[in-house]
Amino acid sequence: MSTRTFLSLFAALLLVLPWSSRSQVVVSRQGSETSMRTNVFGLGFAGGPATGLGLSFRHHLPSPFSYQLIGGIIKATDRLYYSVGGEFQYDLSRTSAIRFYAAGGLSYYFSGISGHNDMVAPSRAGLGIGAETATGSGFHLNGDLLFTYFSDGTVLPLPQIGFHYYFY
Repeated sequence: MSTRTFLSLFAALLLVLPWSSRSQVVVSRQGSETSMRTNVFGLGFAGGPATGLGLSFRHHLPSPFSYQLIGGIIKATDRLYYSVGGEFQYDLSRTSAIRFYAAGGLSYYFSGISGHNDMVAPSRAGLGIGAETATGSGFHLNGDLLFTYFSDGTVLPLPQIGFHYYFY
């Protein structure tokens, strides 16, 4: 899969997200309503082979859907390392303490010198399940187990992890 095709597919998925009427973020305050009716945004760090590694932006929609964008870059001497990706989530179950969701994601990794990617399988896609829990005061920890497809044809069940602060 070429980089252009991969990025076109990723952009198309962003455009076709359904935007409906229920939120999915875990509520961190005891006794609060568990179904939020507004958008919730979060910033943090996320990493995994299916969706990228680096800084992360999360948007919980007022629906059972959310998305996460991830990107990271390191420049060491003449070598460049970066990843860019995203994850879509759909709530399966949510309480005031924990949220379970179905997840799917895409990413692209680069490691090399000036336009030459040394990675054998830089494009990845994943599908699986995840869970998120509030750790206190707006901080949340999540973990996923995604069956990850690598562009060389390999498929492996691999973990993802994230830590975010939500702006309520």
